[in-house]
Amino acid sequence: MYTRRKSATFVADNFLLQFKKKTFIDINKMSKVLIIGAGGVGTVVAHKCAQNPDVFNEIVIASRTRSKCDAVAQAIGKPNIVTDQVDADSVPELVALFKKHKPDIVINVALPYQDLTIMDACLECGVNYLDTANYEPKDVAHFEYSWQWAYRERFEKAGLTAILGCGFDPGVSGVYTAYAAKHHFKEMHYLDIVDCNAGNHHKAFATNFNPEINIREITQNGRYYEDGKWITTKPMEIHKSLTYPNIGPRDSYLLYHEELESLVINYPTIKRARFWMTFGQEYLTHLRVIQNIGMARIDEVDYNGVKIVPLQFLKAVLPNPQDLGENYQGETSIGCRISGIGKDGKPLTYYIYNNCSHEAAYKETGMQAVSYTTGVPAMTGAMMFLKGLWVKPGVHNVEEFDPDPFLAVLNEQGLPWHEIIGGDLEL
Repeated sequence: MYTRRKSATFVADNFLLQFKKKTFIDINKMSKVLIIGAGGVGTVVAHKCAQNPDVFNEIVIASRTRSKCDAVAQAIGKPNIVTDQVDADSVPELVALFKKHKPDIVINVALPYQDLTIMDACLECGVNYLDTANYEPKDVAHFEYSWQWAYRERFEKAGLTAILGCGFDPGVSGVYTAYAAKHHFKEMHYLDIVDCNAGNHHKAFATNFNPEINIREITQNGRYYEDGKWITTKPMEIHKSLTYPNIGPRDSYLLYHEELESLVINYPTIKRARFWMTFGQEYLTHLRVIQNIGMARIDEVDYNGVKIVPLQFLKAVLPNPQDLGENYQGETSIGCRISGIGKDGKPLTYYIYNNCSHEAAYKETGMQAVSYTTGVPAMTGAMMFLKGLWVKPGVHNVEEFDPDPFLAVLNEQGLPWHEIIGGDLEL
């Protein structure tokens, strides 16, 4: 089906040799990272930071529940990790935390509702910022970058860097697109981001990350960009079978994903941009039942005189995504399928992707591959900042930075990437 060319591993390894020769870390300057969030992604971030002590000299893990942070630190077992407690909804608590620990950068892997309070505290304390998902209001399932982009001038004037959406998608998907634009395309015309989880956690129903965020995301209307305008679809209305490397064909559904918003701005030659994710029929059946009985509601209801949000209650009774890894089998496959005009002026199709094993992710970090593929890029983005390679005052999406050093490090940190040129993109 596909035409392959020289392995991207070879390309990345060559760049990594040059990157290491040209990059010098001042060993007299200690760097400190503060990780907010101790769930599955936060656990992976902490593990990966601890594996790179030459960059992350000191690590602080903070969450609403300190015992979760303590458990992560104990599992890693490194002396350069300390823990703390914070309510990330509270700017005063965040400010006190930042002033106490004085981090160089905050890696925000808390809830998307808390992005703005953490950014406010960063501005007040002079701390740089990185997250993995865009802000969304708690009471409205609405996903866009406008709230965070509004902080651009304040971060720029403060001389602080804010890196938005540095997980996998958003995150690596944007870096892949930047790499394609830099090395392969004169003009990119059609972009399809494809996300497949072909794993099996052996649960009747479970979400791979925070159930509240996950269910809010996939039950909303779909949306994609075409010919200068956004087109809205019904939830799961558009779907087709796509073939994923080492996995095979899977039903893939068109969703809206936030990275599309920045990518079509930063690459104006794109005529159409879409995002696809795979779901099994059993998962979709459970999801329909959850919606039909009102358990996907995000408004408050009265239960025996107590106000509860049905989706938050559902989250409390569903399996914790952090506990799925032990029995998870299979792998994920996430990438970008792009067509347009190549550097030589001829039509070009291009597919860049990563496959990640659930078993390998669990063996290394105790977490499944969905958490792993989000946490490793977050660590890598922070590394890029601390090495001085991704430093740009203001608020920026990942594709606005140089993709080469990021992908070189990603390749050796557990998420190797591959290129397919001249193949059938199926889209």
